[in-house]
Amino acid sequence: MGASYGQRRLWSFPGKPEGTIPPSPSSPRVAGYRSAGPVCFPPVNTALLGPLGPVSRLALGGGGIGAVWGPTSRDEAIATVHEAVAGGITLFDMAPTYGQGEAETVIGEAFGGHPPVGAMFTTKHLLGSAPPGEVYDRLSASLDESLKRMRLDAVDAFILHGQVGPDLPGATRPNTPLDLFRSAVAPAFERIREQGRIRAWGITAVGVPSAILNLLENGPRPDICQSIANPLDALGGMRRFDEEPRPREIIAAAARNDVAVMGIRAVAAGSLTDAIDRDLPPGDPALADYERAAPLREIARGMGLTTANLAHRYALSMPGISTVVLGVKNRQELSDCLAAEAAGPLPPELVRQIDNALRGDA
Repeated sequence: MGASYGQRRLWSFPGKPEGTIPPSPSSPRVAGYRSAGPVCFPPVNTALLGPLGPVSRLALGGGGIGAVWGPTSRDEAIATVHEAVAGGITLFDMAPTYGQGEAETVIGEAFGGHPPVGAMFTTKHLLGSAPPGEVYDRLSASLDESLKRMRLDAVDAFILHGQVGPDLPGATRPNTPLDLFRSAVAPAFERIREQGRIRAWGITAVGVPSAILNLLENGPRPDICQSIANPLDALGGMRRFDEEPRPREIIAAAARNDVAVMGIRAVAAGSLTDAIDRDLPPGDPALADYERAAPLREIARGMGLTTANLAHRYALSMPGISTVVLGVKNRQELSDCLAAEAAGPLPPELVRQIDNALRGDA
């Protein structure tokens, strides 16, 4: 069913006049996001994300504004955050590793400690294999530093960064073993939640697939997991295990067990774009994924779309995905993603065409 919306006031930022958002003619949307004073998000597609309730179907990630995915400036990153709010994005997914704290600092400067009512924030900690007795202290200290950079008193979700599963020989980043997760990590997250510093906790579900599936089926279950969501099922450089990646099985297992899913790597570290716009060393997995994605670029050209636009629409069309995290680093890239979301999900026949083309089927 459709809905009509009146003019919506933008969030007013220091040095920027208030404006208006015209009514959206696109697919059914949820209006009336809670607001106070001049704060009002424009109508935007939303989905439930576990204890966080309704969130925008696009989340602004910290990788882009933290210059992980190519160069940007502090001013442009802040402007991109402001533009995200103006475009209806309500969820901001950060981590201290995104630019060595830069992304979180951008959030702090963009909002000055007074984010719009209804805006939600996540952060993460890359724990690895810590001694059990140090897990809580490490998580707690990391959260405190993130809150300080973002100028917040609490975040909506705190996510275990990195991979869950057994360590592999030669691994440069140690995994968080499943038994450590069960005995120390999950209890530490619950302790932090009881303190009121977080509303929910989660995992980055890109570790050893059998370990992730074991955790989702047998617990302790997170509130949220972040899973790969792109047409190649590509992990790129995040694949540090011998098993075949199984992101769609992980998403399905999360849905069966009431774990909300944030889709990540929608453009596979830039592989699912018209051109990779940062220097990569020879042999980088993103280069191989870029070659594999040639059929997607051909389909996008035929539709008059950017490859990134089509890839984001694909991710938004995947069953079980509540929100897709963007890796945009500037307002131009953000605008393309907002257009993709406004265009709505892909028709099933186009999804099949993309899947068949990427598999090499006739």
